[in-house]
Amino acid sequence: MANIVVVGAQWGDEGKGKIVDLLTESADVVARYQGGHNAGHTVMIKDRKFILHIIPSGILHRGKTCIIGNGVVIDPGAMIEEIEGLRGRKIRVGRNLSVSGRAHVIMPYHALLDGRHEQAKGSKRIGTTGRGIGPAYVDKMSRSGIRMIDMLDGKGFRAKLRTNLADINALLERRHRIGRVGMERIYSEYMKHAEYLSPFITDTVVLTNRLMERGSNMLFEGAQGTLLDIDHGTYPYVTSSNPSAGGVCAGLGISPLKIDGILGIVKAYSTRVGGGPFPTEMKGRLGRYLRSKGGEYGATTGRARRCGWLDMVSLRHTAMINGFTGIALTKLDVLDELDRIRVCVAYRYRNPAGSGRGRARTLAEFPQQADVLAACEPVYEELDGWQRNTKGVTRLRDLPRQARAYIDYIGESLNVKIDIVSTGEKRDEVVIVENPFSSGGK
Repeated sequence: MANIVVVGAQWGDEGKGKIVDLLTESADVVARYQGGHNAGHTVMIKDRKFILHIIPSGILHRGKTCIIGNGVVIDPGAMIEEIEGLRGRKIRVGRNLSVSGRAHVIMPYHALLDGRHEQAKGSKRIGTTGRGIGPAYVDKMSRSGIRMIDMLDGKGFRAKLRTNLADINALLERRHRIGRVGMERIYSEYMKHAEYLSPFITDTVVLTNRLMERGSNMLFEGAQGTLLDIDHGTYPYVTSSNPSAGGVCAGLGISPLKIDGILGIVKAYSTRVGGGPFPTEMKGRLGRYLRSKGGEYGATTGRARRCGWLDMVSLRHTAMINGFTGIALTKLDVLDELDRIRVCVAYRYRNPAGSGRGRARTLAEFPQQADVLAACEPVYEELDGWQRNTKGVTRLRDLPRQARAYIDYIGESLNVKIDIVSTGEKRDEVVIVENPFSSGGK
C-alpha cells in the first residue's frame, strides 16, 4: 500500500486532473482535501472531455472510492449539478462518493459578498472567480460557518442561518447599499439540497483512516497550486486555503506519518490566472502562441491564462515547502516548435525606494512580499529546443535528445526525480518513468 499526494507546484492549472486520473488506476481511494468549485480538473478519456470542479477525478473509474474532505468548502447546488451532469454521461455516482459532514457550506450570500469585495478593490483586484469560496472560509475561521452536517438538522440549520443573516444583511445594507437577503428562500432551497445530498454525507475522517488501516492505496488531490497557498503563495494574490502538501493532514484528518510520497505537478512552462506578480510572463507574440498551443483557458471560468517561461526560483520554493519525492512534468509537447527555451534561474531586484535605490541585486530565493516579486526581473538561462513532434510519445527514449535534456535539467535543478512526463491531453499520451505507487512513493 502507499498514500500519495498530488500537489500543484506552480499557480495551479498544471494538469493535475490528468495525472490524478492516470494514477487512479493504481489507487483504491481518491480524496480531495481543500478548495472549492472555483477550480477545474480537465480529463480527456479517448475523445470525451470531462471537467470536474468539486468531485475527485477518480469518479471516472469504476470500483474507486471518492472522498471530499473537511478542508473543502461546498456549494451544494453546484455539487448536485455536477453529480447530475456525470450521471447524464453514464458515470456512476452513488456509494462510491462520500462527503465530510465537517466540510463548510458555501451560502448564496458568500458569492454576493465575494463579488462586492472584489469590486471594491478596484485596480488591486485579486481575480477571484466570485463563487463565494473566500467568504465561506472567512466564516469558517470566524466560527460562524455552517457545515454539511448542519443541513441535516432543519431546526438547527434555520437557527444558524437566522443568526448569520442578521449580520450579513446589516453589512449588505450599510456598506454595500443593497437589499437584504431573504431567509425563507435560502432555507427552502438548502433543505432540498440536504435531502439530495444526505446519502453522501458521513464522517470522512473515520472512513479515510479505516481505509488506510485496511491497506488501501490512497491518492490525495487538491485544487490550485502551491504559489496560491494562503500562507506560502504570492499573498494577497492567493486562494483561501492550503493547496500545499501540508493541507492534506488538516483537510482530511490524517497523520503526516501516513504520507508516503508527494508528487509535484510541474507544467513545462508557467501560467497563472487573475491578478498578482508573474516575473516570467510573456505579453507579446510568444505568450499568445503558448496560450493558443496549450489551450490555456480556465476550465472553470474560461478566462485566458497568462503565460511565461519556466521559473526555477519559484519551483525551488515549492519543492522545499512540499518535499516532493517525484515530479510529473506536463505539456511538454506545447514547446515542440520552439528553437530556444528560456528558464528563469534567479531574479534581479531593484529597490524602487529607500536605501540602495536604483542599485540592483540578485535574488536566488522566492520573496515573501508580492510587491518585491512584482519588481523582479528574471535572470534566464537558454536551452536548445527540439523542434520535433513529441505529442503522444510514451517512451522516454523516443523523445528528442534536447527534450530529454530539458527534462533532466528540471529534475537536476530541483534535485527531484522525474516520474511522469505528459505528452498530450489524452489519458494515454504519457511517459511513465516510475509509478509512485509501485515505488511506494519514494
